[in-house]
Amino acid sequence: MSFELPKLPYEKNALEPYISANTIDYHYGKHHFAYVNNLNNLIKDHKLENSSLEDIILVTAHDSESVGIFNNAAQVWNHTFFWHSMKPNGGGKPTGKIASRIDESFGGYENFVKEFKTAAATQFGSGWAWLVEDRDKLKVIKTANANSAVAMHLKPLLCIDVWEHAYYLDYQNKRPEFIDIFLNNLVNWDFANKNLK
Repeated sequence: MSFELPKLPYEKNALEPYISANTIDYHYGKHHFAYVNNLNNLIKDHKLENSSLEDIILVTAHDSESVGIFNNAAQVWNHTFFWHSMKPNGGGKPTGKIASRIDESFGGYENFVKEFKTAAATQFGSGWAWLVEDRDKLKVIKTANANSAVAMHLKPLLCIDVWEHAYYLDYQNKRPEFIDIFLNNLVNWDFANKNLK
């Protein structure tokens, strides 16, 4: 079984003016595409060749001999999840079940925003910030490089990519501005609600 680059859930220019079609061309068309190709090459004739993406991530997460497979598998999964964590005309306060769960777990939306912004802004170097469900509580976590909430046996609800290739063409070194834009204009709360079910 070989993996394919998943289709974007919107057109390449659909997130403009917040994320340019140029950034999507590089991020999705080059980076995400390369992870898919690398993974297919690495698992060819491998015992994991016919495994699901999630199984590959879980099996290789702590295997020092499978770092390349893990990095590429996790990056394929993380990026696919990231594209769905955004939508045109997204952002703002959540509605539905996710809103009440955020209130319960963080003591209000503003506290969640503060925690999420801190996690995303303080992730040194490349990585991700996540809203996850851990048993009966929602948490914000950050992961370095390719590491994924999936590998930590947590249930991801949404994520933001803070690798420089996610924002540098549009925001240069202003990662906090990108995080603000994500929360105010892009985050897909419908997707988070769906993931809660």
